[in-house]
Amino acid sequence: MPETGTLLFFYSDGQLDDGDALVLAEDRESWAGSRVFHVAAGEEVSERGTPDGIAPYPAVPLTARVEMTAAEPWHPSVRDAFAPHAPPGNRYDHPVCAQEFLDALGDFSDEAGHRIGGHARSVQNPVEIEIAEAVMGGAASWDDPRLSEEAGRRVLLAQLDSEDAADMMWGDAGVLYWLIRPEDLGERRFERAMSTWQCG
Repeated sequence: MPETGTLLFFYSDGQLDDGDALVLAEDRESWAGSRVFHVAAGEEVSERGTPDGIAPYPAVPLTARVEMTAAEPWHPSVRDAFAPHAPPGNRYDHPVCAQEFLDALGDFSDEAGHRIGGHARSVQNPVEIEIAEAVMGGAASWDDPRLSEEAGRRVLLAQLDSEDAADMMWGDAGVLYWLIRPEDLGERRFERAMSTWQCG
Protein backbone atom coordinates (compact mmCIF):
# COMPACT_ATOMS: atom_id res chain seq x y z
CA MET A 1 0.00 0.00 0.00
CA PRO A 2 1.16 3.58 -0.48
CA GLU A 3 2.96 4.87 2.61
CA THR A 4 1.70 8.41 2.06
CA GLY A 5 -1.28 10.11 0.48
CA THR A 6 -4.93 9.09 0.39
CA LEU A 7 -6.63 6.20 -1.37
CA LEU A 8 -10.15 7.09 -2.54
CA PHE A 9 -12.80 4.52 -3.49
CA PHE A 10 -15.78 5.50 -5.62
CA TYR A 11 -18.79 3.32 -6.37
CA SER A 12 -22.05 4.19 -8.14
CA ASP A 13 -24.75 3.18 -5.66
CA GLY A 14 -27.73 3.59 -7.98
CA GLN A 15 -29.24 6.68 -6.34
CA LEU A 16 -29.66 8.49 -9.64
CA ASP A 17 -31.84 5.80 -11.24
CA ASP A 18 -33.37 3.85 -8.35
CA GLY A 19 -30.75 1.16 -8.63
CA ASP A 20 -31.37 0.29 -12.28
CA ALA A 21 -27.75 0.90 -13.31
CA LEU A 22 -25.61 -1.39 -11.20
CA VAL A 23 -21.86 -1.85 -11.39
CA LEU A 24 -21.47 -5.54 -12.20
CA ALA A 25 -18.23 -7.40 -12.80
CA GLU A 26 -19.78 -9.28 -15.72
CA ASP A 27 -21.01 -6.06 -17.39
CA ARG A 28 -17.95 -4.39 -18.92
CA GLU A 29 -19.92 -1.25 -19.80
CA SER A 30 -20.69 -0.65 -16.10
CA TRP A 31 -17.06 -0.75 -14.92
CA ALA A 32 -16.70 3.05 -15.11
CA GLY A 33 -19.05 3.25 -12.13
CA SER A 34 -16.34 1.99 -9.78
CA ARG A 35 -12.99 3.75 -9.48
CA VAL A 36 -9.99 3.91 -7.17
CA PHE A 37 -7.72 6.97 -7.04
CA HIS A 38 -4.52 7.64 -5.14
CA VAL A 39 -3.98 11.27 -4.16
CA ALA A 40 -0.30 11.78 -3.42
CA ALA A 41 0.74 13.61 -0.26
CA GLY A 42 1.04 17.33 -0.95
CA GLU A 43 -1.02 17.16 -4.14
CA GLU A 44 -3.35 20.15 -4.42
CA VAL A 45 -7.01 19.19 -4.02
CA SER A 46 -10.29 21.06 -3.67
CA GLU A 47 -13.47 20.08 -1.90
CA ARG A 48 -16.52 19.37 -4.06
CA GLY A 49 -20.15 19.47 -3.06
CA THR A 50 -22.49 16.50 -3.42
CA PRO A 51 -23.95 16.34 -6.96
CA ASP A 52 -27.63 17.16 -7.38
CA GLY A 53 -29.94 14.22 -6.86
CA ILE A 54 -27.56 12.35 -4.56
CA ALA A 55 -27.90 12.17 -0.79
CA PRO A 56 -24.51 12.08 0.91
CA TYR A 57 -23.73 9.32 3.38
CA PRO A 58 -22.91 10.54 6.87
CA ALA A 59 -19.24 10.50 7.80
CA VAL A 60 -18.46 7.62 10.15
CA PRO A 61 -15.05 7.63 11.84
CA LEU A 62 -13.41 4.21 11.92
CA THR A 63 -10.44 2.80 13.72
CA ALA A 64 -8.18 0.09 12.34
CA ARG A 65 -6.48 -2.92 13.80
CA VAL A 66 -4.11 -5.47 12.33
CA GLU A 67 -5.56 -8.96 12.27
CA MET A 68 -4.99 -12.24 10.50
CA THR A 69 -7.15 -13.25 7.55
CA ALA A 70 -7.26 -16.60 5.79
CA ALA A 71 -7.56 -17.51 2.14
CA GLU A 72 -10.60 -19.57 1.23
CA PRO A 73 -9.91 -23.30 0.71
CA TRP A 74 -10.42 -23.18 -3.07
CA HIS A 75 -7.78 -20.42 -3.49
CA PRO A 76 -4.85 -21.39 -5.75
CA SER A 77 -2.34 -20.46 -3.04
CA VAL A 78 -3.98 -22.93 -0.63
CA ARG A 79 -4.12 -25.64 -3.27
CA ASP A 80 -0.46 -25.09 -4.13
CA ALA A 81 0.53 -25.38 -0.46
CA PHE A 82 -1.57 -28.41 0.49
CA ALA A 83 -2.15 -30.29 -2.75
CA PRO A 84 0.18 -29.04 -5.49
CA HIS A 85 -0.66 -31.99 -7.75
CA ALA A 86 -4.44 -31.63 -7.48
CA PRO A 87 -6.19 -30.73 -10.74
CA PRO A 88 -6.22 -26.89 -10.82
CA GLY A 89 -9.78 -26.73 -12.09
CA ASN A 90 -11.22 -28.78 -9.23
CA ARG A 91 -11.72 -26.45 -6.26
CA TYR A 92 -12.47 -29.24 -3.80
CA ASP A 93 -9.89 -31.89 -4.61
CA HIS A 94 -7.41 -31.21 -1.80
CA PRO A 95 -7.20 -31.93 1.94
CA VAL A 96 -8.26 -28.56 3.34
CA CYS A 97 -11.69 -29.02 1.82
CA ALA A 98 -12.48 -31.65 4.45
CA GLN A 99 -15.60 -30.60 6.35
CA GLU A 100 -13.72 -30.26 9.66
CA PHE A 101 -11.38 -27.70 8.15
CA LEU A 102 -14.23 -25.79 6.50
CA ASP A 103 -16.08 -25.64 9.83
CA ALA A 104 -12.96 -24.34 11.61
CA LEU A 105 -12.43 -21.73 8.91
CA GLY A 106 -16.04 -20.60 9.28
CA ASP A 107 -15.54 -20.17 13.03
CA PHE A 108 -12.37 -18.16 12.39
CA SER A 109 -14.18 -15.46 10.41
CA ASP A 110 -17.96 -15.49 10.55
CA GLU A 111 -18.63 -12.02 9.15
CA ALA A 112 -17.28 -9.99 6.27
CA GLY A 113 -16.55 -6.61 7.88
CA HIS A 114 -14.43 -3.84 6.40
CA ARG A 115 -10.91 -4.74 5.28
CA ILE A 116 -7.92 -3.11 3.68
CA GLY A 117 -5.68 -5.80 2.20
CA GLY A 118 -5.56 -9.33 3.51
CA HIS A 119 -7.87 -11.98 2.05
CA ALA A 120 -11.41 -11.33 0.89
CA ARG A 121 -14.28 -12.83 2.89
CA SER A 122 -16.77 -13.79 0.17
CA VAL A 123 -20.49 -13.79 0.89
CA GLN A 124 -21.28 -16.14 -2.00
CA ASN A 125 -18.92 -17.43 -4.67
CA PRO A 126 -15.23 -16.53 -4.36
CA VAL A 127 -14.84 -12.89 -5.42
CA GLU A 128 -11.53 -13.68 -7.14
CA ILE A 129 -13.38 -16.14 -9.39
CA GLU A 130 -16.04 -13.51 -10.21
CA ILE A 131 -13.35 -11.05 -11.25
CA ALA A 132 -11.46 -13.72 -13.23
CA GLU A 133 -14.68 -14.65 -15.07
CA ALA A 134 -15.24 -10.99 -15.93
CA VAL A 135 -11.68 -10.54 -17.20
CA MET A 136 -12.01 -13.65 -19.35
CA GLY A 137 -15.36 -12.52 -20.70
CA GLY A 138 -17.21 -15.44 -19.13
CA ALA A 139 -15.47 -17.78 -21.56
CA ALA A 140 -14.17 -20.27 -18.98
CA SER A 141 -16.02 -22.87 -16.95
CA TRP A 142 -15.29 -23.45 -13.25
CA ASP A 143 -13.18 -26.51 -14.05
CA ASP A 144 -11.02 -24.58 -16.53
CA PRO A 145 -7.47 -24.27 -15.11
CA ARG A 146 -7.14 -20.84 -16.78
CA LEU A 147 -9.90 -19.50 -14.55
CA SER A 148 -8.10 -20.67 -11.41
CA GLU A 149 -4.84 -19.19 -12.71
CA GLU A 150 -6.47 -15.81 -13.42
CA ALA A 151 -8.18 -15.80 -10.01
CA GLY A 152 -4.80 -16.35 -8.35
CA ARG A 153 -3.48 -13.15 -9.93
CA ARG A 154 -5.72 -10.91 -7.80
CA VAL A 155 -5.31 -9.66 -4.24
CA LEU A 156 -7.80 -7.79 -2.08
CA LEU A 157 -7.36 -4.04 -2.10
CA ALA A 158 -10.42 -3.24 0.03
CA GLN A 159 -13.66 -4.75 1.25
CA LEU A 160 -16.51 -2.47 2.36
CA ASP A 161 -19.35 -4.11 4.29
CA SER A 162 -22.87 -2.75 4.67
CA GLU A 163 -22.74 -0.22 7.51
CA ASP A 164 -25.76 0.75 9.63
CA ALA A 165 -24.01 3.78 11.10
CA ALA A 166 -23.59 5.23 7.59
CA ASP A 167 -26.96 3.99 6.32
CA MET A 168 -25.04 2.02 3.66
CA MET A 169 -26.69 -1.17 2.43
CA TRP A 170 -25.25 -3.05 -0.54
CA GLY A 171 -28.11 -5.23 -1.76
CA ASP A 172 -29.31 -7.44 1.09
CA ALA A 173 -26.62 -6.68 3.71
CA GLY A 174 -23.95 -7.15 1.06
CA VAL A 175 -20.29 -6.29 0.62
CA LEU A 176 -18.30 -4.32 -1.97
CA TYR A 177 -14.89 -5.67 -3.03
CA TRP A 178 -11.99 -4.13 -4.95
CA LEU A 179 -9.26 -6.46 -6.19
CA ILE A 180 -6.01 -5.65 -7.95
CA ARG A 181 -3.02 -7.47 -9.40
CA PRO A 182 0.05 -7.29 -7.13
CA GLU A 183 2.16 -5.75 -9.90
CA ASP A 184 -0.43 -3.00 -10.44
CA LEU A 185 -0.53 -2.35 -6.70
CA GLY A 186 3.27 -2.12 -6.58
CA GLU A 187 3.31 0.34 -9.48
CA ARG A 188 0.36 2.36 -8.07
CA ARG A 189 -1.87 1.67 -11.09
CA PHE A 190 -5.05 1.84 -9.06
CA GLU A 191 -7.14 2.56 -12.15
CA ARG A 192 -6.70 -1.14 -12.93
CA ALA A 193 -8.47 -2.26 -9.75
CA MET A 194 -11.71 -4.13 -10.39
CA SER A 195 -14.77 -4.37 -8.21
CA THR A 196 -17.64 -6.70 -7.55
CA TRP A 197 -20.30 -6.98 -4.87
CA GLN A 198 -22.17 -9.80 -3.21
CA CYS A 199 -25.09 -10.10 -0.84
CA GLY A 200 -26.74 -12.93 1.07
